[in-house]
Amino acid sequence: MNAPTAFPDQKPVPPYKHTPLFPLGADTTPYKKITTEGVRVEKVLGKDMLVVSREALRALSEAAFGDINHYLRPGHLKQLRSILDDKEASDNDKFVAFDFLKNANIAAGGVLPMCQDTGTAIIMGKKGCNVISDGDDEAALSEGARDAYLRRNLRYSQVAPLSMYEEKNTANNMPAQCEIYAEGDDAYKFMFMAKGGGSANKSFLFQATPSVLTKDRLLAFLKEKVLTLGTAACPPYHLAIVIGGTSAELCMKTVKLASARYLDALPTHGSADGNAFRDLEMEQEILKMTQSLGVGAQFGGKYFCHDVRVIRMPRHGASLPIGLGVSCSADRQVLGKITRDGVYLEELEHNPAQYLPAVEQALGGEVVRIDLDQPMQDILAALSKHPIKTRLSLSGTMIVARDSAHAKLRERLEQGEPLPDYFKNHPIYYAGPAKTPEGYASGAFGPTTAGRMDSFVDQFQAAGGSMVMLAKGNRAPAVREACKKHGGFYLGSIGGAAANLAEHCIKKVEVVEYPELGMEAIWRIEVVDFPAFIIIDDKGNDFFKELNLG
Repeated sequence: MNAPTAFPDQKPVPPYKHTPLFPLGADTTPYKKITTEGVRVEKVLGKDMLVVSREALRALSEAAFGDINHYLRPGHLKQLRSILDDKEASDNDKFVAFDFLKNANIAAGGVLPMCQDTGTAIIMGKKGCNVISDGDDEAALSEGARDAYLRRNLRYSQVAPLSMYEEKNTANNMPAQCEIYAEGDDAYKFMFMAKGGGSANKSFLFQATPSVLTKDRLLAFLKEKVLTLGTAACPPYHLAIVIGGTSAELCMKTVKLASARYLDALPTHGSADGNAFRDLEMEQEILKMTQSLGVGAQFGGKYFCHDVRVIRMPRHGASLPIGLGVSCSADRQVLGKITRDGVYLEELEHNPAQYLPAVEQALGGEVVRIDLDQPMQDILAALSKHPIKTRLSLSGTMIVARDSAHAKLRERLEQGEPLPDYFKNHPIYYAGPAKTPEGYASGAFGPTTAGRMDSFVDQFQAAGGSMVMLAKGNRAPAVREACKKHGGFYLGSIGGAAANLAEHCIKKVEVVEYPELGMEAIWRIEVVDFPAFIIIDDKGNDFFKELNLG
């Protein structure tokens, strides 16, 4: 046999010097103390050990997911206010930013969440070597997240696969995504994130080649890919770009952390040891590039992005993964920690009203009022008088339907049945509400991503439905062609201002059909002064095509 029977003589090697892949600086996060209960220090083999109870983990998680659906970081709010103060910002930039600040102020009341898509619960923990728990940490943290969704006016967005094609809403927003790492000494540190579907869907991995690694080629590559983000995830964005990575999955994990500014304290230069670092110069170049695109804060302008993070990572010599992702205007993440002194959660801003201007500004230009309770042909005739980009104020009845409801209506057409009259007689709003608080007409109820319904439009309009559609984000060319052929319209609403819409615009909500679909049922709503813009008209004009997004 040629196989060795023992290890060969060991060749001498230098002493190992470990370099963390992510060497973060000091944590400067402002924290508030949640409780001191459930935390104690005990001697184990002569060593102080931090003992953390299951209840402390559960309570921290519940507090975190309650806070991040109602409050934002002060830095994010300052960035919104800076748009109002920027003379270079477009009127539409300012109109959207002002709406977001009003929305934040309503959400901070603790009743209506800032966005109707209250997200997937994502938890990352880093458990120090001197921390002891009962080992059921994932369950405890998940239970806390579940309790927040059950006890507050939050939406259940998670669907469980019963088979390959049949699904059912879990009715508690579980499961959570929970990852726990061994890192540090005598503290248990966390990041909690509520990730909505719109921004999660704007996470992209590109398997590039090392030939891209020149300045001009890389910037050209990134400009093309950044445009693919579109506006469906509620800009202005916190944009994260990761160049490299020891694996595709680590590249994308880093994108998510960078979008949450979790990696801001990385060094700003690389080394032969292979640490990740931030490229501050490229961050500014990419930010200027996004400002020059003209996309702006959803409806044209400068503020496609608040800021940009660019992380450079080591890679296999034959691979160059490039990751791209965003945190949207529902910028929901919070840090937590458990130490010997108690349980702590990052202090978010509870008084966003301080960022509102003293007097409401006239933003967004002239407004055209549209009565939605007139016959559909009259609604279409009224819209046809105005060009794309026209700002609208909608009042009357709308039908709410999204993915699952569209699929059920398509089944009717394919079985030779007509669309129901309500789908022909009223505009269709793509949305799914959060729970309605007691004493309110509606829960948080903002628009969902229009692009998910693109494949239905031509078929539905040919059958007399979906003649006026209302949602957020850019759409495929097929929608533009369908509207031109059938005389339809697509109206864009402000994504990310769901609390404001529920508080001021939506006056009545009732289920029309398919109540078993939960938030994806078909609803009838009555609205007053609901803001929107004409995006695609009946002549084939498309606002987003002008911005290279159509």
